[in-house]
Amino acid sequence: MTDATANGTTPASPDEVSKRVHASLKRRYAAEKRFQLYGVVAIGLALTFLFILFYDIISKGYSAFWQSHVTIEVEIDPGEVDPQGDRSLDSLRDGSYRGITRDAFTALFPTVEGRSERRHLLELMSGSADGVVRQRVLEDPSLVGQTIPVEVKLNDDADIYVKDKTVEVETAARVNGIASPTGTSGEIQILSTANDFGAILTAVKEMLAERAEDLRDDIEGDRARIERFESQLQSVEDEEVRSDLESSIASYEYDIEEAQKQIEDLQRRIDQPDVAEALNEGMPSYLVRINGGVVKITSVDNSRATGEVYLPLESVNDAPADSWEILTLPVAESDRRLSDKQVMWLWDLENRGLISLPFNTTLFTAGDSREPEQAGIWGAVVGSFYVLVVTLLLSFPIGVMTAVYLEEFAPKNKWTDLIEVNINNLAAVPSIVFGLLGLAMFLNFFGFPRSAPLVGGMVLTLMTLPTIIIAGRAALKAVPPSIREAALGMGASRIQAMTHHVLPLAMPGMLTGTIIGMAQALGETAPLLMIGMVAFIVDIPGGFTDPATVLPVQIYIWADSPERAFVERTSAAIMVLLAFLITMNLTAVLLRKKFEKRW
Repeated sequence: MTDATANGTTPASPDEVSKRVHASLKRRYAAEKRFQLYGVVAIGLALTFLFILFYDIISKGYSAFWQSHVTIEVEIDPGEVDPQGDRSLDSLRDGSYRGITRDAFTALFPTVEGRSERRHLLELMSGSADGVVRQRVLEDPSLVGQTIPVEVKLNDDADIYVKDKTVEVETAARVNGIASPTGTSGEIQILSTANDFGAILTAVKEMLAERAEDLRDDIEGDRARIERFESQLQSVEDEEVRSDLESSIASYEYDIEEAQKQIEDLQRRIDQPDVAEALNEGMPSYLVRINGGVVKITSVDNSRATGEVYLPLESVNDAPADSWEILTLPVAESDRRLSDKQVMWLWDLENRGLISLPFNTTLFTAGDSREPEQAGIWGAVVGSFYVLVVTLLLSFPIGVMTAVYLEEFAPKNKWTDLIEVNINNLAAVPSIVFGLLGLAMFLNFFGFPRSAPLVGGMVLTLMTLPTIIIAGRAALKAVPPSIREAALGMGASRIQAMTHHVLPLAMPGMLTGTIIGMAQALGETAPLLMIGMVAFIVDIPGGFTDPATVLPVQIYIWADSPERAFVERTSAAIMVLLAFLITMNLTAVLLRKKFEKRW
């Protein structure tokens, strides 16, 4: 009698067993499909985030590879650039190029008068412009006495305008009438035979209504505060506190009274839709392009505009509807760095074809600068090179020898186990801890120069050694024991077996670990900040002990700068750093494949 019969149970029929097996297989296949789906979703999310990251960086940084220039006609006055009059290089170096460069730039707009307006115009030109003229003269002294075209950089705000059009000049409204200006410069009026300025007047009235509504909201908020303070007064006995509350209530009541007066004035103006209105800096700017010039509107009604001439008119002739237009700058002048005049000057230079966008060689040939248009990454790249050279020369031989000793020659006891545990733990230690160690040992104790690539390389060596040692030991373990046994069987010593047979076969894995460690070191910032490599370094380092910075720290410095133009340069530097990291990792893969062919 079977066990199933003895236990009082009926054995399952073959059909039932088959159904159970099929159900189990179905669940297993469904679980496998879900697992595959989870993997596909995970990969998709990772690629999506990676795409967003690269898109954000590239969209912000690609424009930094071009720099806006303006062409000016510079008169190389011998009295300014050649003070000794002998055309020698020493004399030409001592010449004054600032004045002739500024005169050439202001000559682009002959009607600009007065010190303030001239300074306003010169703000559009980079401070490096006179250096460009000086370099041209030093390269060719025969230019002295001639008038030559020179391309000089625009400043950072003007560069952003030219490349990104952050202050876009737009057409405000279609005109239908004939416009008649009353002058060609200064303050003039423009009269139209149609209500061409009515749309501007309506927009101004709407902005006044919005301002009145904002003031009403402020009044409601002030009244709520007054009620809260009055309720507090009923329970407060301290005279000093009561005095403060009463003072606050009086202040808010005064604000409410002033706001109500403003609302009444605004409402009076709103109720008169045909009455002229003045425009201020808090409103969008409106301009009229007519007879070859541009007029900034300061006051407007339905058919008349009063304004200041920014670009001089060629004549006071009547302008047909198809020959003049109303322009607008939607962003209020108070909310942007470029004034209306500066935008119009740049707009005019573009229309005259004097602005160009050549490749920004300065980004790759210059060091850091306080001026974004003059800042480059070459100093940081050279500093990174010196730091990585020191790191490689120290970490690779030490790491390989340590891995070989621990894996092949060290006795297996509690001391080697302790060393292995500590090496594994060091690989997980935050990088800033190594920076603190370098600050305490290399700078404070040994007195090495601060901000030097030598110290940076030694700090990064401490950080990358665990990675190289762990990768080296893993590569040595991957070599089959038969290689060692065959070498020893042929009479080779342990050192010969290691150096002639095992180490060459393990070298691809060791190189991979080394390059990955170097790539990690290239992207480190925290440990280098601790040893002073965050300093503002303008000069290109010429050696291992010269003050320097590295590319990640340069990115950190630029990201912390308030100038908007440094945003694109930060992203551009990140693109360069990513290119280096991708190249290093690709090199590791290629080297591994190349050496693995000998296996």
